[in-house]
Amino acid sequence: MPSYGFLSTHPPTRCGLATFNSALAAQLTADGTRGGIVRVTDHGDDQRPVPGVVHTWSALTPTGWRDAAAALNTFDVAIVQHEYGIYPGNDGEDVLPLLRRLTVPSIVVLHTVLRQPTARQKSLLERIVATAGAVVTMTETARDRLLVGYAVPAGKVTVIPHGAAELADVPVERRSRPHLLTWGLLGPGKGVEWSLRALARLQDLEPTPTYTVAGRTHPKVVEHQGEAYRAGLHQLGAQLGIAHAVDYQDVYHDQEALGRLIRSADVVVLPYDSREQVTSGVLIEAVAAGVPVVATAFPHAVELLTGGPGLVVPQQNPAALAAAIRRILTEPGLTARLAGRVRPLAAHLRWPAVAARYETLAGQLSEARPPAVSAVPA
Repeated sequence: MPSYGFLSTHPPTRCGLATFNSALAAQLTADGTRGGIVRVTDHGDDQRPVPGVVHTWSALTPTGWRDAAAALNTFDVAIVQHEYGIYPGNDGEDVLPLLRRLTVPSIVVLHTVLRQPTARQKSLLERIVATAGAVVTMTETARDRLLVGYAVPAGKVTVIPHGAAELADVPVERRSRPHLLTWGLLGPGKGVEWSLRALARLQDLEPTPTYTVAGRTHPKVVEHQGEAYRAGLHQLGAQLGIAHAVDYQDVYHDQEALGRLIRSADVVVLPYDSREQVTSGVLIEAVAAGVPVVATAFPHAVELLTGGPGLVVPQQNPAALAAAIRRILTEPGLTARLAGRVRPLAAHLRWPAVAARYETLAGQLSEARPPAVSAVPA
């Protein structure tokens, strides 16, 4: 098997890309395959050495992409996580010279494909795809958006879903009251305010539901806005008279604790405002865990849940959100029907199945690579 170099943010950085990269790297190297992380850091990140990290590319280092590329070139295949905001340069453009400097095949994983990019963002992504050996989107929606809105070759684009942890062995902790759950890094656009308004509309249920909001505020939100969003949620809950029913867990749960929390939920609520989100790790984790989901109509939810294991509602509409949650909690047989729709999906969403598809793609790139030309003695 080829060895893997991974370029991404990485724990202890707390963001979706870091979590995804950590899980993918762990799975691809679980059998002893050689691998190493080239970690991208920003000025606020913990810079201490981390096991598995072979090089750190600091945003504060001019032309840091040179040394990062050199580190990736010591592996057989480079897997690069892409998001506009994580690399240095305008729109993270310094990832492009890094890709051009690679001498090994590269797989670029696109976490965002904007429907209305700026001219710079569109041009940059087109050049990234042109330079990469292969490109991965995590949904068909993202692939379609890429092929329609950008000048890219369709043959380079593969759809591999976001992976999910195996939670089947995690014991289910049933609570005395229905338990609603939202988790992930907090910030404007998360839409938790709509869930609070929906919860206020469910106070006639007996017993009344409780709602857990788990996760710290996103570091970039804290940097620019402090804890204003979280404080606003507390204030809104008090105004609605539901503060007693909401548990704010201002922590970053490890996988074991998060698994227990997910399995304790009766409904996972994803009330996001975004109309751009083509990939949601939280959505995949909830679906793979077999917990019914109520989500707003962001692109990934529309693709995965329509006619599937959850309900999709309009955005910024607490009445619709409350009605969908009420259906799951009270309609006989609905939870079982939704769970039945999970089973055909779940096996394909587990990390082992997802990593196997990356292995196949890496193998294809390695086989297609022209053999090195040896110098012939005169």
